[in-house]
Amino acid sequence: MKGGKDGLYEDLKRRILTMELDPDADLDEAGLCEQYGLSRTPVRETFRRLAGEGYVEIRENKGTRVSPMTHATLRQFFLVAPMVYAAIGRLAVQNFKPRQLAELGDTQERFRAATGARDALAMVLENNRFHEIMGEMSANAYLRPSLGRLLIDHARIGHTFFRPHDVEMERRLGLAVEHHDGFIAAIAAHDEEAVVDLVFDHWELSRENMELFIAPQGLKADALVEAGGSRSEKSS
Repeated sequence: MKGGKDGLYEDLKRRILTMELDPDADLDEAGLCEQYGLSRTPVRETFRRLAGEGYVEIRENKGTRVSPMTHATLRQFFLVAPMVYAAIGRLAVQNFKPRQLAELGDTQERFRAATGARDALAMVLENNRFHEIMGEMSANAYLRPSLGRLLIDHARIGHTFFRPHDVEMERRLGLAVEHHDGFIAAIAAHDEEAVVDLVFDHWELSRENMELFIAPQGLKADALVEAGGSRSEKSS
């Protein structure tokens, strides 16, 4: 853990994206001051910076909390995410710089390594960074804040559905890696249509994963009753 104001900022972002800090959780200002060796002023400045980026909410006389994920916000997320991602993709092709493409490639290699190691936390962070870079490539002052807010909830939902040793999840992770490789190749080739096609393929993959988490297959009550009965019989 880094110390100081920058360390606090980076650590809070990471803890929010990986759900170490739950949505709607209150942030302990005094505790963070002590933990990072900071006075209240730089801690509050960090809170304001994170609030501007959508990670936290500052409530008058109630302190600061992690941005919640409600039914309403999730509905808005699913409605607008593909539209914003597609617009970002087109603009990334038009405006990217070579150094950004190189950074995208480096991030992809870290994502590939994290996927191979089945490191869920690293996958979330590197995937988030990959799409942040595409936002930076777009160079659009209007869309980038919207993308940033979408990516926060995308990461938070995404972290919760990773299930190791699941054959279908393994297939989906492989597809995600392939999609990222495709984004890099299509951007380098200045192929807008290919990027947009990949955006919708990638979004559909993410949407299916998130729906599996949000609406899992129901447990069978009779199976639970039978399991309970079997235990009772053994104990009698």
